[in-house]
Amino acid sequence: MFVPLFLFLLSLIGVGTSLTVPGWADLALLAGLSAFASLILLIAALLRAEPRRAAPQRKVIVDGSNVMYWKDDTPQIDTVREVLDRLAALGFTPGIIFDANAGHLLAGRYLHDGALAERLGLAEDRVIVVNKGTPADATILAEARDLGARIVSNDRYRDWRDQHPEVERPGALIQGGFVDGTLWLALEEAAERPATAGAVPAPEPDRQARF
Repeated sequence: MFVPLFLFLLSLIGVGTSLTVPGWADLALLAGLSAFASLILLIAALLRAEPRRAAPQRKVIVDGSNVMYWKDDTPQIDTVREVLDRLAALGFTPGIIFDANAGHLLAGRYLHDGALAERLGLAEDRVIVVNKGTPADATILAEARDLGARIVSNDRYRDWRDQHPEVERPGALIQGGFVDGTLWLALEEAAERPATAGAVPAPEPDRQARF
């Protein structure tokens, strides 16, 4: 597209010069034809150009209060960070949700969204700490439904299957853990089916996803 634009501008300069500089009148016809031809090329290039589309995000919701126990059955912030790093390396965009007591388990005191986000190296809008007395499961399942996202957790959410039957769909849940200190994620089945495959209830009309 740059070349037709350059030729068009150069031709316009030629037309202007031929009309204003004595003795250059003969150049007007040639410059005019060149300007017309380059304009046609420019229009054709603009019509052919397709807007670049951003690669679709592969969103996942991480059950932070479950994942923190994956290594040695002990809550550790490094465990969560390693899982998030692996997901990002695999091309996922993770959002993570914690129970209200996550900070007490990980740092000995309450930690809000921003404090946990800082420790995990995430933007604050990628982290949710639910209010005290509110189960994180409800928010995890609602966010996953609204976004058509998979959930990273070893929880099977059996108590929630009436409200969220989509968790029974193959690939909806990504399990994982550590074996001899090495992280594994059960992505094979999940990778075979897109997040929108199967019958998934529509998002709640009065709720907007955070992630």
